[in-house]
Amino acid sequence: MPKSRLSIGAYLLLVFLSGALVGAFAHRLYVAKTVVAAPRPEEWRRRYVEDLRSRVKLDEGQVNEVQRILDETRQKYRQLKDQEKPLAQAIHDAQVNQIRAMLRDDQKPAYDQFREERERRRQELEKKQAAEQR
Repeated sequence: MPKSRLSIGAYLLLVFLSGALVGAFAHRLYVAKTVVAAPRPEEWRRRYVEDLRSRVKLDEGQVNEVQRILDETRQKYRQLKDQEKPLAQAIHDAQVNQIRAMLRDDQKPAYDQFREERERRRQELEKKQAAEQR
């Protein structure tokens, strides 16, 4: 009889400990941050220059030169993006025209409304992102 009480106690302890372990693991998963936002461009640039300054031991003249290089590079990326916009818009317009061509006449008004709603949401998102960058 004492042996069965001991084994019952051991099993209860085992169940309790395994529950605590699973609970602790679940809590850890629940509170873990799953998304790490990328730093804003200004923050990235500040960190990059500070890392260069401290690890490579740049002097002020070199820091100014790095800032100039980063400014030029940013400008080149913006120019590239501006050059690509018309090509990307042409590809998008071709997609829209192909989809409209395959639709029946009774489906086209619903498709147009769908596109207007998506465009409105896209513009709102762009406004929000522009306001956050300021």
